[in-house]
This record gives sequence, structure tokens and C-alpha cells, in this order.
Amino acid sequence: PVTAGSIVVPYGHVIVNEKWRGSEVAQRLQGKVRLIFEDGLGLVDFHLSNRTCILLISEADLVAGDEFKRRLVRFRNASSLRGIVIVEKTQISEQYYLGVQKLVVLELGMVLLPVANQGEASQLIIQLVSFCVREQSKDRGSNPFLRKQRPQLAEPAVLQSVQQIPGVGKTKALLLLQQFGSIHRLCNASISELEEVVGQTVAQQIYTF
Repeated sequence: PVTAGSIVVPYGHVIVNEKWRGSEVAQRLQGKVRLIFEDGLGLVDFHLSNRTCILLISEADLVAGDEFKRRLVRFRNASSLRGIVIVEKTQISEQYYLGVQKLVVLELGMVLLPVANQGEASQLIIQLVSFCVREQSKDRGSNPFLRKQRPQLAEPAVLQSVQQIPGVGKTKALLLLQQFGSIHRLCNASISELEEVVGQTVAQQIYTF
């Protein structure tokens, strides 16, 4: 089992599962972030910090069957890390996406971020790394200026996920997260609870989604 703190990620680095060596996503990360390739990371593909990791589900994984679902469930059951799931949603894999969304967000309560290809996945990883670096700076108290800022209302990854809902822009996404606190609670909200935050039309769209 991988627990928070059991893998130490050097500041500003990403530890990458050896299986991604030579892949498009690794090549695009090279030069943007410092990579350390490791064998034996098990279920995790990328460790961004001691607490946050990524499980990347490729188009091939989706088409190949249910092995990726077993991997996600095993990760959720065995790990105390904050896992972010990135899924390659392409024309070929789109038909499987709703099933993945239901499993990851509703059943496992994890963050799901769809990308069109591995290039987009690498851009997302770079953004998340910079978020983790800021977060680690706060933890260390190494930057006195960071402490004076208001606490981040929502992680970029969570905010982005909520903005995937039809009719929800950045402002409404922030309001929803302020009200419900997590995607999991947002998913379980009733229409009347949603209406109080975003009005009738958008509440219906969120509920249907």
C-alpha cells in the first residue's frame, strides 16, 4: 500500500513510473519539469508530491477492458494519497467515458480530468506540479509571502472538473465548491439545494449531468 509520505518526491520533481519512459507524455514533460523514472511504483503513474499522485488511463487502457477499473479500485482501497485520474477521452474511447466518470467521481470520490491526448495530459501535469510546489512551500513555511494570501478555495483540478458540467463557468464552479465543499457532495446534492446556488435552469443541468 502507498501511504502519504512513504514516497518522498524531491521539491519540484515528478517521479514517473518506468512504463512511461519513452512515451509522448514523458517526452513532453522533459525540460518542463525534472523527471525521475522509478520501477515498482505499482498502481501509480506519476507522483507529483508526497501526497498527490496521478493515475493516467490511456485510450488503449479504456479499449482493452476492465483492468484499469480494478487498478483504480485497488488504489482507492490501499492508498491514503490524493489520487487524480487523467483519462484520454478520444473519438475511439469516448463511448467508455461515462462509465469511467461514474466509477471515478461517484463511486470512488476521486478527481477525474479528461484530456484529448498525451500532449494535453503533459500540460495538465505541469500545471498540477506547479500547484503542488506552491502547496509544499506553504507546508514548509519557506515563503512568508505565501502565508499572507487567502487560502485557495479549490484546487485547480477540482475547479476544472466542476467546469466540465454544461452551463457552469468559473464563477458558478467557485460558488458550488464554496457551498458543497467537494465534488462528492456536489454529486449528491438535490435539485433544490443546487437551485439556491445557481438557479433553476443550471441546477437542472447539473443534476442531469
